[in-house]
Amino acid sequence: MLAACSTVARHVYCQTFTKNERLNDHAQERASAQGAAALGIFKRGLSRTRQSIAGRIAQVLGNTEIDEDTWDDLEATLIQADLGLETTETVVEYVKETVTREGITRTDKMNNVLKASLTALIDPPPPLDIHGRELSIILVVGVNGSGKTTSIAKLAHRFKKQGRDVILAAGDTFRAAAIEQLQKWGERAGVPVIANQQGSDPGAVVYDAIQAAKSRGHDLLIIDTAGRLHNNYNLMRELEKVKNVISKAVPGAPHEVLLVLDGTTGQNALKQGQKFAETSNVTGLVVTKLDGTSRGGMIFSVFTEIGAPVQFIGLGEGIDDLVPFDVNQFVDSLFDEP
Repeated sequence: MLAACSTVARHVYCQTFTKNERLNDHAQERASAQGAAALGIFKRGLSRTRQSIAGRIAQVLGNTEIDEDTWDDLEATLIQADLGLETTETVVEYVKETVTREGITRTDKMNNVLKASLTALIDPPPPLDIHGRELSIILVVGVNGSGKTTSIAKLAHRFKKQGRDVILAAGDTFRAAAIEQLQKWGERAGVPVIANQQGSDPGAVVYDAIQAAKSRGHDLLIIDTAGRLHNNYNLMRELEKVKNVISKAVPGAPHEVLLVLDGTTGQNALKQGQKFAETSNVTGLVVTKLDGTSRGGMIFSVFTEIGAPVQFIGLGEGIDDLVPFDVNQFVDSLFDEP
């Protein structure tokens, strides 16, 4: 899998390089400045994870001969960074094979190999399928407390800044707090919210939101959903009902199903994600609260185990702190000094 991912990554780098050759000097400078700014955001947001990982990796990759203890220490370090056992074993095996193939004998020469192996684990996310039609619909799922409702508002803010005409649907009708929270965030982002009272039918709210979006000329609808019912079966059945309402009103929709995961829960987020992925046809992941945890390594296992691309990560509480995921900047932020 790593080799395949590496091939994908090299292809992307090649495309980017070819495109940059055609940019004028001013555009190159602007792109470089934007990249540096984005890297700064990643470094600040991932400071806790970097502080947790960097020291351990520095010890493993000190100036010593590579021996069996090196691999045991590297494995322990990656597991402590919350990569999970299976992902850790994949990374260690890749590094071991590369080191052997390239004749590397000292640990201080392994740094770039480890960075390359982590980068190759995660494919770059594809563009969201929310363009080229009169109305695109994003369905957002996840358990309560994951930052789902807040993430929806931040997404709305981001897309509005990009020129989209956004409307929100308060489809989590089982919690009054969820409705109120989305309305407050919608007001803050300057985006209308279609809502009804607590206990109303989520499908009816979603249908009303779709009709409102069509009649008012909105081109992007983002839908909040319930995050907890009295059992998992009922939750998934409710989500299926909502999806049926959407697909009948707008054939082919929802065009994206984004799963929001709480980054502070580490490997528990993986278990949550797998349950949703089994039943909800998840197309992308949003991992929140990474600024408040040292468990940022969970990104790697979440991607490899669930398979859906990581589209956005939350690196702060501000409305602009939900940022597009970039695996190169993510890995660089874990290794580089602040």
